[in-house]
Amino acid sequence: MTESASPALASSAAIEDAALLIRKAERAVVLTGAGISTPSGIPDFRSEGSGLWSHDEPMEVASLNTFRTAPERFFNWFQPLAAQIFNARPNAAHIALAEFERAGLVRTIITQNIDALHQKAGSQSVVEIHGTLRTLSCTNCFRQFESGALLQPYVETGKIPQCLNCNGILKPDVILFGEQLPQAAWYEAQRAARQCDLMIVAGSSLEVLPVARLPMQALDRGAHLIIINNTPTYLNVRADVIIMDDVATTLPKISKRVFHG
Repeated sequence: MTESASPALASSAAIEDAALLIRKAERAVVLTGAGISTPSGIPDFRSEGSGLWSHDEPMEVASLNTFRTAPERFFNWFQPLAAQIFNARPNAAHIALAEFERAGLVRTIITQNIDALHQKAGSQSVVEIHGTLRTLSCTNCFRQFESGALLQPYVETGKIPQCLNCNGILKPDVILFGEQLPQAAWYEAQRAARQCDLMIVAGSSLEVLPVARLPMQALDRGAHLIIINNTPTYLNVRADVIIMDDVATTLPKISKRVFHG
């Protein structure tokens, strides 16, 4: 196991070992969490003082029950986050992963994020396990719409988005507390984890179930594991390479080693 916990720079040994595993892998899969998008200006869920849950009770305000019974409260809470996502751009970590995919080095990205920054960076095979803000669905007639033009007035003024067909409330296609994971996405994520020979965890604390179990499914079938995250995870003891540093600076360094030696 190679470990780097430098507060400034990931060790060259850890970078080199990660690059070697990526070059050797035939079925690499990446699992990304909120930490890959914080450098793009989107707050994470748990960082003290800056996380989304530091000022509100998540089980209440971000729940399906609140959306159904008090949609104004949900949308008031969600507006600042929606604005940050709406205006966010991919960072160097998203771009590095897209380059890996184009080169055939990564088969699938499983993401816990709803911001679509992987797609904006050019990634094609993305499994959005917690849903996406790219689309909205009517709670009345169930029609689905691309979010762009409908989300902008909400982001700018707070006006709750309404269905173009029946004027029903449009729900962002993200998974709220009290909702099940999208079945097709969860099936695809498990399939990818069980078939990969390398899993890269990037920017995830591996605290949210059941997604946190995906790397264990990969390990149980003989896959290698790289973890890049600012804080420890429960699987650090099982990882081949651990880099406790910012993914937006670390992944480009690994990419440079992979492509240029």
